[in-house]
Amino acid sequence: MKDNNILILAIESSCDETAASVVENGRNVLSNIISSQIEIHKEFGGVVPEVASRKHIENINDVVMEALYKANISYNELDAIAVTYGPGLVGALLVGINFAKGLSYAWQKPLIGVNHIEGHICANYIENKELQPPFVCLVASGGHTHLVFVKAYGEYEIMGKTRDDAAGEAYDKVARAIGLGYPGGPLIDKVAKLGNREAIRFPRAVIDDNTLDFSFSGLKSAVLNYIHNSEQKKEKIVVEDIAASFQEAVVDVLVEKTIKAAQYKNCNIITLAGGVASNSRLREILQEECNKNNYKLFKPSPIFCTDNGAMIGSASYYKYLKGEFSNSSLNAMPNLELAK
Repeated sequence: MKDNNILILAIESSCDETAASVVENGRNVLSNIISSQIEIHKEFGGVVPEVASRKHIENINDVVMEALYKANISYNELDAIAVTYGPGLVGALLVGINFAKGLSYAWQKPLIGVNHIEGHICANYIENKELQPPFVCLVASGGHTHLVFVKAYGEYEIMGKTRDDAAGEAYDKVARAIGLGYPGGPLIDKVAKLGNREAIRFPRAVIDDNTLDFSFSGLKSAVLNYIHNSEQKKEKIVVEDIAASFQEAVVDVLVEKTIKAAQYKNCNIITLAGGVASNSRLREILQEECNKNNYKLFKPSPIFCTDNGAMIGSASYYKYLKGEFSNSSLNAMPNLELAK
């Protein structure tokens, strides 16, 4: 192995995916193993933290060993062990952290704690080798909706974030209300393609002109009220139309504020990150708006939008270069903010 090749084993267990990846130099993914719990949590209509933690405990050793095997790497070739330490479900995070600490101690490798949101942003580096800061990133997932200005590797300015529900959270709640089940994002995306986007005019939350913050709780309430009113009047409810109209309202706001953020920073590069970033309508409309404004849009493949170890490996590489290592006191921080 060449001296300048940095190999990092990265572990991600913040929610309901047990994931591990071996990443070379922050951008070359040698393996990316994901064990999803979606089928287990479907019957509960959402993620059950206790169940998620138990499944992580069951899966993590096999997932990590498979990541090393697929990468054809032995532990002594690794330069560091990286792990997500927040934000996320505290029990789920602890499984990954304690496993990573054990490996770090046993294999005598430095430990790197990674912010989950930073990982999502860095997923863009994996497939877009030419991408470098500065750029604007829309992070949209089940737990987070952020507009972030990436000033340099590891340096972030939060330009706006949700004041209530995250975009993905709104998707899950609306999907449940119209009987689609869990997870809401991909199900609404699929059904919306069969509906009329202009059938129902749901509200677009604009808090005021001076902020790039988001709010989706009013939109969620508007959808629920529409359903209740229709039921009381015994009017036919067209699930496809509700899904399409709801999605249009979410996408309109996300795209408008992302473009505004780029204009404020006079920045012509925009990236997408997080589970909602795999939404086909969001990708389509944001691409159209970027084309109009002569902006470049980088968007990860869907596999790198959802939770995965590769994104943690990418983020940890830039920490490795700066010598930002963690010690054995690294702990789960379920409400961890993205460092400015």
